[in-house]
Amino acid sequence: MIELEQLEEMFESIAEGAKWDMGKPMLWGYFFTDRSKGKLEALIPTLEQIGCRFVDLFVPELDGGVEPYYFLHIEREEVHTPSSLYAQNAHFYGLADQNSINSYDGMDVGPIPITEGLVQ
Repeated sequence: MIELEQLEEMFESIAEGAKWDMGKPMLWGYFFTDRSKGKLEALIPTLEQIGCRFVDLFVPELDGGVEPYYFLHIEREEVHTPSSLYAQNAHFYGLADQNSINSYDGMDVGPIPITEGLVQ
């Protein structure tokens, strides 16, 4: 499980390195893994009900001898603090457990892409 202290360090690192304004909405990606594509597909509607968008369901490139598994990638534009992200992660760990999904594998974050050709 990702600990609150790790999230605090992540936010500090972003402030010092990338210098993103984490007080504004960011694009958060969240990942689940399982050997069953069907279990992950069944989780998508639940995630969409809470405002997540489906991005991809894929088998990652693996080293020889590693049994294949699936990655489910979803995303949502939102603002987080370390505490709110900790609560979000706890919710996703719970969803994985309730749905017998092998793992909630964590998250990534980046600025929301600017759509080309956007008229302002």
